[in-house]
Amino acid sequence: MTLPVLFRRSVLAIALGASLASPAMAQERELLNSSYDIARELFSAINPEFEAWWQQEHGEEVDVNQSHGGSSAQARAILQGLRADVVTFNQVTDVQVLADAGLVAEDWQQAFDNNASPYYSTTAFLVRKGNPKGIESWDDLIKEDVGLVFPNPKTSGNARYTYLAAWGFADREFDGDEEQIQDFMRTLLANVAVFDTGGRGATTSFIERGIGDVLISFESEVNNIRREYGSDDYEVIVPPMSVLAEFPVAVVSQNAERNGNTDLAEGYLEYLYTEEAQRTLAGFNYRVHNDTVLEEFADDFPQTELFNVEDVFGSWDEIMQTHFEGGGMLDQLQRR
Repeated sequence: MTLPVLFRRSVLAIALGASLASPAMAQERELLNSSYDIARELFSAINPEFEAWWQQEHGEEVDVNQSHGGSSAQARAILQGLRADVVTFNQVTDVQVLADAGLVAEDWQQAFDNNASPYYSTTAFLVRKGNPKGIESWDDLIKEDVGLVFPNPKTSGNARYTYLAAWGFADREFDGDEEQIQDFMRTLLANVAVFDTGGRGATTSFIERGIGDVLISFESEVNNIRREYGSDDYEVIVPPMSVLAEFPVAVVSQNAERNGNTDLAEGYLEYLYTEEAQRTLAGFNYRVHNDTVLEEFADDFPQTELFNVEDVFGSWDEIMQTHFEGGGMLDQLQRR
């Protein structure tokens, strides 16, 4: 065999070996989703479903990782360098702060349906077996002997919804009388036994440490807690009036582009609107928009009147400035 023939065969073998090795050697793409504190179990269920869906649709293996904490704390972490590709938060302002910094597109709420909120919830109460304090609505929370547990509105979007839901109730109850509304809120806040930094810490305080009579959180969370810790030991109370809590999502475009994940990030958030994902979300007690899934889970979601915070309080910028910034209404109401 001549030397040129041997050379050609060697080159062919090397090329063939490289082509066979490259798929195995190709690095699996990783996506990082930054989310709110109490969504750990939810995305532990959704992520494998998405990975399987992406592989079927695109023939590519991907790995989705999570970062959890209070939604405002997660937003700050991204501002400080956390390279999350997407956010799935529980507060519009925590996405907007990223948009204001140029990390998220200015028109992020138009990028996906329902104001970029694939699912929503409201604020509800978890009480102990038999509902010993007779909690039915917001006005029961200001009784002298009732201890409340919910996160700090300074660090938790979950808690900001609790605060705004209570204020919205008082606004209607007292026909907009500012003095009576503030008295109501001052008493409610005085009944808080502990302010944790996030929803998961509040759950630990209420369940494991036995603090308080009422845990206030998203309807989805209190139902999940009851299912996990014993349906015979706790009851869920959905008040007749509460707040519409939207769960906004967005691509952190600057990070996703730098990570080479723009298509993957967009696909991940689009997947949350699919019937499969909406069914998983409803299974975790979130209210969804898909009509088929809504009909399937209709008995799991009590009727309640939901109000939109912007209709009562104005824009989120106004809300944050008036109520939650240093020296704002929350601070004033907590002064003894």
